[in-house]
Amino acid sequence: MQGQTVDKVPVWLMRQAGRYLPEYNKTRARAGSFMSLCKNPELACEVTLQPINRYGFDAAILFSDILTIPDAMGMELDFVEGHGPKFNNPIGNENDLRRTIQTEIDTKLDYVGSTVKLIRENLNKNTPLIGFAGSPWTLACYVLGGGGTKDDFIQVRKWLYKQPDLLVLLLEKLTEHIISYLTMQIKKGADAVMLFDSWGGLLSYHNFPIYSLHYLEKIINRLNESFPTIPKIVFVKGGGVWLESIVQLACSGIGIDWTVDLKSAKKLAGKDCAIQGNLDPAVLLGDRNFVRKEVKKLLDTLTEEERKNGYIFNLGHGISQHTSPENVSILVDTIREY
Repeated sequence: MQGQTVDKVPVWLMRQAGRYLPEYNKTRARAGSFMSLCKNPELACEVTLQPINRYGFDAAILFSDILTIPDAMGMELDFVEGHGPKFNNPIGNENDLRRTIQTEIDTKLDYVGSTVKLIRENLNKNTPLIGFAGSPWTLACYVLGGGGTKDDFIQVRKWLYKQPDLLVLLLEKLTEHIISYLTMQIKKGADAVMLFDSWGGLLSYHNFPIYSLHYLEKIINRLNESFPTIPKIVFVKGGGVWLESIVQLACSGIGIDWTVDLKSAKKLAGKDCAIQGNLDPAVLLGDRNFVRKEVKKLLDTLTEEERKNGYIFNLGHGISQHTSPENVSILVDTIREY
């Protein structure tokens, strides 16, 4: 991320602290619920460190959720078994939207800052800690959809085409909140920050620059003004078609999903921007020989020079809860032996 040549390919995984780990499930049971776990700095620190202790990953990522900001805005986030994220106080109309964006959230996310500080104190000083936030567009998908949906967030797209001015109001407010949120994480000890645009791929070719890329750029530019040496990573799931535009952002690294050709992405990014990715998470559901073969195949895509300069091994999205912990060991060992 800082332009250094490395002697081994660094590896960490999106959602590396999660339900595939038995130790995580025990800690979550102690917490009582997902949100109780997120809001307990001691337990959130504990689960952040679990995959580091087990696998020796080259980076830790803060255990939290992208929807902490909407929760702090008064939408009352809950996680329903078999459904996923759900807001108990959803936005249904313009009045709801205006009320929500006027809510002050400054101190309501202090628990995340406490978690970051605690992780940094307990994490090996040579292991970087990555903080993160959801992108404005992705947060808007959940905010205007009432939580997770199975209809490709049709509600937010309805707002986009019927009331674009109100959607822009929301995106602008979320952008300011995200800048403050990531600033707080950096001040508390995050060594790098990542923006997850998990639903950027839902936008049309012409709307992505207007409703997503524009706000990603604002966030990156503002953070670069305040923290020029802190690496910033942008991940747009389904964003391969806009990769050339994403590379133009003044970020340190770009995450790519498994639909993108790694070699082409590395060439496009050049020497000024690292590429992170992009093994299909479902590969880890195969047997150990298949995992080993697919990891090697991905690494073979790049030359030795390309692997040593600006490349981080990761998945193309978050690890599945159905993944065998042993297969993650196979993945890490294969990379280290390569």
